[in-house]
Amino acid sequence: MKDNNCIFCKLAAGDIPSNTLYEDGDFRVIMDIAPAVKGHAIVLPKQHMNDLLTAEDDTAKKALLVVSKTANAIKDALGCDGINVLQNNGKAAGQTVFHLHFHILPRYKNDGFAIPWQPLSYGEGEAEALAEKIRTAF
Repeated sequence: MKDNNCIFCKLAAGDIPSNTLYEDGDFRVIMDIAPAVKGHAIVLPKQHMNDLLTAEDDTAKKALLVVSKTANAIKDALGCDGINVLQNNGKAAGQTVFHLHFHILPRYKNDGFAIPWQPLSYGEGEAEALAEKIRTAF
């Protein structure tokens, strides 16, 4: 299913030109046009879904394989020191385009790129209580 109002659906379908790195029947991998770092790629499923939380199991499994294949190709081609894989679900998590996608970012020592957060800590028994609550949701 394609959403005609979704820019990532148009990119995944090839309706908008892009620098395609990889394509199969279910996914297209393109270079990000506004990269966070040089070599920044985006993995896009061709079928529209809002995020990973709404993806069917088969799509999620295939996505991880394409993400891994893309990350390895970028690492081999660019000789980077590491790779970040970023994926946001929902506005509060920083998602701005509501079509499932994965950012693959090549990283180099001292490249200046940062994904900051402030580490927190749990109070007495808090981690155990949260873990129990999450376990019951499985």
